[in-house]
Amino acid sequence: MNKSKVALAACSTYDDAAVYQAVKKGIALLGGAAAFVRPGERIVLKPNVLFGMDPMKCVTTHPAVFKAAAKALKEAGADLYYGDSPGFGKCEANMQKAGLKQAADELAVKLADFDEGKTVVHKTALLNKRFVIANGVLDCAGVVSLPKLKAHGLTRLTGAVKNQFGCIPGILKSQFHLKMPDPYDFATMLVDINTFIRPRLYIMDSIVAMEGNGPRNGTPHNLNVILMSSDPVALDAIAARIIDLNPEFVPTSQPGEESGLGTYHPGNIELAGDDIEAFIAEDFDVVRKPPVRATAGRIRRFFKNQICPRPVINQAQCTQCGTCVEVCPVEPKALSWDPQSGKVPEHDYGLCIRCYCCQEMCPEGAITIKNTVLGRAMSG
Repeated sequence: MNKSKVALAACSTYDDAAVYQAVKKGIALLGGAAAFVRPGERIVLKPNVLFGMDPMKCVTTHPAVFKAAAKALKEAGADLYYGDSPGFGKCEANMQKAGLKQAADELAVKLADFDEGKTVVHKTALLNKRFVIANGVLDCAGVVSLPKLKAHGLTRLTGAVKNQFGCIPGILKSQFHLKMPDPYDFATMLVDINTFIRPRLYIMDSIVAMEGNGPRNGTPHNLNVILMSSDPVALDAIAARIIDLNPEFVPTSQPGEESGLGTYHPGNIELAGDDIEAFIAEDFDVVRKPPVRATAGRIRRFFKNQICPRPVINQAQCTQCGTCVEVCPVEPKALSWDPQSGKVPEHDYGLCIRCYCCQEMCPEGAITIKNTVLGRAMSG
């Protein structure tokens, strides 16, 4: 079989010219922009905009990477649009806060509709055969994905495969956490989204990645590289290798290979461009063990609650904004809170499905994922 190619382009700055040269180099190593788009095609750029924030906080794809990709694809004649569905609010407002609307306006890249969508049927899906996909995706000829490399409590890293979760509009995303509390089922659903949308190219912003309490409240970590591939499973596997994480612990790896989306085995991946050894970060703060499977039955659920890492609220940091309660997808809520009490929300771990939505969306970084006492003992 042909190997999946992943291009690595060294880049230690978000200077527009330097990023553009790195992106052009990587795309050339993959066959050039003409291998991915044709003149006049309507192509959507899909950055990672979990929540609109200053790009230097590393929550979102940096505007310099967005502009470099847009410029390279425009030179090939593509008719470009852009968008993402954030965790809160409308697409355009979050794009502006992240500096991406300004970058798009500069290059006359048009905003696509990511606020509304239509139901589609994916007959060959491994698990989830019905989705609501954003109109902006359905109206285009192809997607170019611009993920941001970040640590993630549920999927270990958020990268190329997970970036397409933002093609599901608004609060519909939270329903999948409720329907699929098992992290491996959730990961398989992410793979199904990718095999339906089939982005043509993935350009990963890992110049400065996010470690620790990602994907919103972690710490910037310089990796000084942009990763590119048409295979998102291979791209995530190489990203995992760079942050010293076993790709087998990324739950999208196995279903991604099973579905034919890509490969995570090193023998099936060809590296091009700069030497990967120059970017390995063994000190990158990420959970280096596989996610814990969700289990059925009271006894098994009880056991899971005793060993599975849980979200914990730092009372000193909590501002009692109520975001964690709002985003919790279960009913009844796994957090109890009386806004008039003056007390912070409190988790009911018997109801908590360990989706970590509360940790992911906390605007103050007041929620972290911590091991239980039994979980620490069992992990040695």
